[in-house]
Amino acid sequence: MVDLFLDLPPMMQALIATLFTWGMTALGAALVFTTKTMSQKLLDGMLGFAGGVMIAASFWSLLAPALEMAEKDDIAAWIPAAVGFMLGGIFLWSVDKVIPHLHPGSSMTEAEGYQPNKKRRSTLLVLAITLHNIPEGLAVGVAFGAAAAGFPEASLAGAVALGLGIGIQNFPEGVAVSLPLRRDGISRRKSFFYGQFSGMVEPISAVIGVLAVTMIEPILPYALSFAAGAMIFVVAEEVIPGSQEEGNKDLASMTLMIGFTVMMILDVALG
Repeated sequence: MVDLFLDLPPMMQALIATLFTWGMTALGAALVFTTKTMSQKLLDGMLGFAGGVMIAASFWSLLAPALEMAEKDDIAAWIPAAVGFMLGGIFLWSVDKVIPHLHPGSSMTEAEGYQPNKKRRSTLLVLAITLHNIPEGLAVGVAFGAAAAGFPEASLAGAVALGLGIGIQNFPEGVAVSLPLRRDGISRRKSFFYGQFSGMVEPISAVIGVLAVTMIEPILPYALSFAAGAMIFVVAEEVIPGSQEEGNKDLASMTLMIGFTVMMILDVALG
């Protein structure tokens, strides 16, 4: 099975990896069939863990390889990393201002983005998580594309580790969508559907990432850094504040540390 995966083209490898991450989102959303509520401490702890995974993945799987690749160019190594990183954050910030969405745990008065017409709370919640899944799928796609391009700084094992880490942290994201919808009176089936639907964007953005780096290899350090910047923006803007707004700051901070450590071990051990 492993040999079969290794023989696949990078696009198929990225698709399989992001189908796994989508499946983990669906697994988290499936908790709606067994419970209507979840301990806030548990949910905040899972969100903190997710934040730690994303921060570690941003450096170990994306920024570090980008810096190593850029060292071979004539310009300073930090330039592609800095430019790509900032562009990733600016891109997500810009999309945040345009696409209507509502972060889990927020009231309708706190909805963000351009909203000419009043939208349902369920739609806004799904859009929020879907929006923030874009950089995760993009990161996986770029990682597999970089490995396929033959750069020694980007290994296939590292790309697989990134997919595993993103999948692990997608579990609480599915929970964060489906359970609030269920508490709002939406049926279990619809709550599950909306929760898992938020992960659908990851295979799509992964394909875009693979195509970008395999067709235009010189942009690879920028693409890796772009994905890292987008993920850090998500962590700073949504994941960390969301994990601490109910007062569980110490718990969320410690689980963030655990998540960072787990992702670091995965990346270093496999990559």
